Amino acid sequence: MKNIILLLLVSLSIFSCQTEEVVIIEDNNENLSASSPLVSLVSRVSQNTTSQDNILDSSSCFAVQLPVIVIVNNQQITVSTSADYQIVQDAIDAFSDDDDIVNFVYPIAIIYQDFSTQVISNSNALDDVLDDCGEDDGFDEIDCISFNYPIVINIYNSNNQLANTVTISNDSQLYIFIENLDNFDLIAISYPISLQNSNGQTIVINSNNELENFIEDAIDDCDDSPGGSGGTATLANTITNGTWYISYYFDDVDETSNYNGYNFTFNMNGTSIAINNSTSINGIWSTYIDSGQEKLELAFDGLTLDELEDDWKVIEFSSNIIKLKDVSGGNGGTDYLYFTKN
Repeated sequence: MKNIILLLLVSLSIFSCQTEEVVIIEDNNENLSASSPLVSLVSRVSQNTTSQDNILDSSSCFAVQLPVIVIVNNQQITVSTSADYQIVQDAIDAFSDDDDIVNFVYPIAIIYQDFSTQVISNSNALDDVLDDCGEDDGFDEIDCISFNYPIVINIYNSNNQLANTVTISNDSQLYIFIENLDNFDLIAISYPISLQNSNGQTIVINSNNELENFIEDAIDDCDDSPGGSGGTATLANTITNGTWYISYYFDDVDETSNYNGYNFTFNMNGTSIAINNSTSINGIWSTYIDSGQEKLELAFDGLTLDELEDDWKVIEFSSNIIKLKDVSGGNGGTDYLYFTKN
């Protein structure tokens, strides 16, 4: 197996005193931090699926454990498998003059993204959980592909200079491992690994770039949200609705702070403006399809925002977030640009 982070313990004897030094040999193309886009994608593949039952709970924060009994328009329905979600949908669609409210027969159990569970005794308790869920970012789990285990991950913490290797055996372990990463952790997946694609085929992955591209290509197969194959919103309609700020910009290092205070407005006529206090920078934007891939091209006056000028590949988008990336034709580096709505 290829080890990305190599740890060398060197014992030095000086005047009969011994010290140990940890030397980190890094391949920056394969090391990942908690904020790396690939880490977020891996988390979404490994998380407990919580959006497929939204017809029941109207939330991607958790899923209701089956079997469960619901009452819709005075019709009692036992939901035993995911196929029964359609029965609930049919009951909702049956009449146009009813309340279409899905009422649970309590108690019920819910399962969160991190696979933890909670028993809910009544509708008030469920409302409390929904209130605590917060706003949905519009990006659901990526559930039509899956990891084959075990997966070995190397870890280095720069704060306490500790190194470790962990073996991940299932989805819940992987998701919780990612959730527990802190800002000082640097991790590297030990390749090769393999995944099952949406057709049930085993695909061998040998690098971060291969893994990221594989997951991104699967989003359209897995995701019914805008930006996926089932979405009805267009990027043009989304980006021209409201104002946006840069929530993530990565070019070799995280440079998001360089754009603090800028608010971007994209107009339907293809013009744009970036405002930061008293500074206004005009620009233009356009979208087009290149070899089946949607691109967003940005240009701005002057040099202040010249690093944003590119034909960005559209990874996915929701009503609140637009995720873009660009792979350099020169050194092969990958830049990331995320816009989030104000």
